[in-house]
Amino acid sequence: MSRPPVRRDPLPGVLDPRGRTIGAEERAAVLRVLDSAVLCGTFGTETRALEDEAGALYRREAVACASGTAALHLAVAAVRPDPGTEIITTPISDFGTVAPILAQNAIPVFADVDPATGNLDPAAVEAAITRRTRAIIVVHLFGAPADVAALRAIADRHGLALIEDCAQAWLATTPDGEPLGRHGDIACLSLQQYKHITAGDGGLAITADPRLARRMRLFMDKGWDRSLGRVHLTFGLNYRMTELAAAVARAQLGKVAGVVGRRREQAVRLVAALSGLPGLGLPDPRGHAWWMFPFTVPELPGNRAWADGLAAEGIPALAGYLERPLYANPAIAEAPVYGGSRFPLDREYPAGLCPNAERLIGRTLVTLPWNEAYTDGDVDDIVHAMHRVHADVA
Repeated sequence: MSRPPVRRDPLPGVLDPRGRTIGAEERAAVLRVLDSAVLCGTFGTETRALEDEAGALYRREAVACASGTAALHLAVAAVRPDPGTEIITTPISDFGTVAPILAQNAIPVFADVDPATGNLDPAAVEAAITRRTRAIIVVHLFGAPADVAALRAIADRHGLALIEDCAQAWLATTPDGEPLGRHGDIACLSLQQYKHITAGDGGLAITADPRLARRMRLFMDKGWDRSLGRVHLTFGLNYRMTELAAAVARAQLGKVAGVVGRRREQAVRLVAALSGLPGLGLPDPRGHAWWMFPFTVPELPGNRAWADGLAAEGIPALAGYLERPLYANPAIAEAPVYGGSRFPLDREYPAGLCPNAERLIGRTLVTLPWNEAYTDGDVDDIVHAMHRVHADVA
């Protein structure tokens, strides 16, 4: 006789009002913009105010744009890779991390990751550097801090730009408390639906370098410095943020500390409750922003057995986070990039290129959605389900 699942009702999630912090402040913000009749960020006040407020939070200049992917495109364009130069990044991330590299006619080079965290391995990054390397894009995966001190030192040693993809790492810090986003020449944040805070879509690129900020601001608005009249100084695209998105983002920005704080509090409870289960690799809570709750399991029976077991208990889980490493997607492995050409790609990306990443995706990594609305009872249900699945598969 089959046992009943631990949980029958779904946990709060980011497509559920219970799992978002959207309320009266966001409603008032939208109405404020509609009443103004100015919805374009170029002519309104909300987008500039969001930039000021995000810049103050990170003690950098902030450039608002249409998405997190757009923010990364601003960053890549600002560091000016020549066509055919290389940018090193991770094989475990959203495609938005790598698309801007191709969009600027540069070549993505994938370095392997730490087998415990999935974050870039600095030694693998340094081994991948060639005379053609222009930059490194580091992703703080799931909100866990990558080793940015080591990557900053590598970038400086080789004269490379360092870009931090902080889309999953709002208010994350290094283990000793230094804020992420301040080690890179540029750091990028996302306001997409699934992130800690949301405007539906939207992005912010932050930097302490006024030259990079100006390049990004021009690229965001078709190379147009509007203070000079209708003259386009450089190549750029239309990546402008709307006033509606900016107004919602401002309301959400005021809540981000509470969101991250609540996620941290419940994640620490879960880490403590699972620490006695043999074979589990649990995340280090220090500095973590908990976009998701990742953990590793033994290769046998592997991550799919774990994900299926948790789903049967009513706890959503993903085996591997991605279905394949970024370089195994047809867009990189085989499809044309421009017209019928694969330019700028000049190489193959074979299976086995990043064995740690492939092992995590294929066999050892499990991720749980995480949310600031989780109660003590929700976490207790996850603990109960984890113990049950561990007993079934261990």
